[in-house]
Amino acid sequence: MLQRGIAVKKIIALVAVAGAVLFFVKRNRSAKADADLWREATAPTD
Repeated sequence: MLQRGIAVKKIIALVAVAGAVLFFVKRNRSAKADADLWREATAPTD
């Protein structure tokens, strides 16, 4: 019974890590898109 509890904790930990990685990747892509948009909007037009 104890082994099953350890396995569940490992799965929960893996899900938490995967969620954090996805969150940071998404945030990073969003920041890059925002920077690209800002660069395009403030580029000289001449």
